[in-house]
Amino acid sequence: MKIKEVIVVEGKDDTARIKSAVDADTIETNGSAIDEAVIEQIKHAQNKRGVIIFTDPDYPGERIRHIVTQHVPDCKHAFLPKEKARAKHDKEIGIEHASISDIQEALSAVYELVDIHEGEITKQDLIDYGLIGGSQSSKRRERLGVVLNIGKTNGKQLLKRLNMFHITSKQLDRVMNQIIQEERNE
Repeated sequence: MKIKEVIVVEGKDDTARIKSAVDADTIETNGSAIDEAVIEQIKHAQNKRGVIIFTDPDYPGERIRHIVTQHVPDCKHAFLPKEKARAKHDKEIGIEHASISDIQEALSAVYELVDIHEGEITKQDLIDYGLIGGSQSSKRRERLGVVLNIGKTNGKQLLKRLNMFHITSKQLDRVMNQIIQEERNE
């Protein structure tokens, strides 16, 4: 699988793992203290080939994603759930621990951020589906993030991501009905 865009990752171990899964070029941020030279490199890559941000599913990875998105707003995003990025015998989490097939799957489900269109999905929709304000909200948001491939979020982030990725009310309804059915079968 050849990836046209340049993939932004955290470090050299992520680069090595991605290159074993796909034919792609990467830019390494070397942590969340991203310097201006790296931001300029990402901007240049975005202008020439496009960029996919593919960071670890943890706080530092989300922070890097946020910083890059602020400076280079039109990037695409790939997400990997924590359970697919966990080292087998360790608590470490990172892209470098993911299987080749999980990396390929995450990169084939890339999302492009677009402007939020008001009125698509509302906070009330999230309340109605028990995604915020309920005892199972965190668990449901985590499952929704896996099914939609949009990463783990808190309630506020979820509403923003659903709208940025143009997830429709119809799509949300279908996925939430699936999640609720799974819960009943547990």
